[in-house]
Amino acid sequence: MLWYRGAIEMIDLVYWAPVMAGGALAGASSGALGTFIVGMRIPFLGVCVAHAALAGAVFGSLFGLGGQLLLLPAIGGALLAAFALGMANPERVSLDNNILLSFLFSASMGLAFLGIGLHGIFGKSDNDVRSLLWGSLNFCRWEDVWLMGLVCAAILVFVVLFFKELRAILFSRMEAQAVGIQVGLVWTMFLGITAVTLTVNFQTVGGLMIYSLVSNPAMAAFQLTRGCGRVLLLSAFLGLMSGLGGFVIAAVADLPSGAVIVLLSSGLVGCAALFRRYRGG
Repeated sequence: MLWYRGAIEMIDLVYWAPVMAGGALAGASSGALGTFIVGMRIPFLGVCVAHAALAGAVFGSLFGLGGQLLLLPAIGGALLAAFALGMANPERVSLDNNILLSFLFSASMGLAFLGIGLHGIFGKSDNDVRSLLWGSLNFCRWEDVWLMGLVCAAILVFVVLFFKELRAILFSRMEAQAVGIQVGLVWTMFLGITAVTLTVNFQTVGGLMIYSLVSNPAMAAFQLTRGCGRVLLLSAFLGLMSGLGGFVIAAVADLPSGAVIVLLSSGLVGCAALFRRYRGG
């Protein structure tokens, strides 16, 4: 019977391997981007892009797309919102980035829920759309993992090539522009890769909660260390632990994986704040 039990455990491990890999990659990529998003004090960016992607997926479903094909209109919607924000110069329009984000968020959220309502009017199923809303890491398969891996590789290349520029923009956009950095170009490219990353990672925790993987690991990392490079690495690691650890806890306790990932990442922020306060004392 021991060989039989061992075979069952091996089958389970093979079945859950892409799920664990997907959770780890989603957490690491989102956490790495969160370093700059939180550092620039625009955590609302994750919410805005996620809802723009959701709006794209909703209307893609309304026009007959389903399954993995919904990623195409979702990425299109996210990129549209990202480039709209990138082209809007806050100084010219006399509005803070967070104000622009709130406008884009409200517009994309209205479109998303309008599309969901139209599903009922036209008698179309919205099951695929609702799965994007709440997410389920348990349905992640190797083809999804390869896509997440490509996104992680793209983030790594982008950060390596533009680390100095990103760090300068993180410190001050005006001073970065004064020393000759193409702030608008780098900023728009960053928004674009953020849009693609959040959209691809939808299935981990869902469109309504994906921003937690962006903001929470970075918030915890900023509490624990200093220096852009160290915060970046720690944020990616904490994001990885949130995605992977959240799935393991959810699997053992038979709980929704997305909710557990969010709660675990939130717990890391609380633990980091307590540690900083204790160390400071």
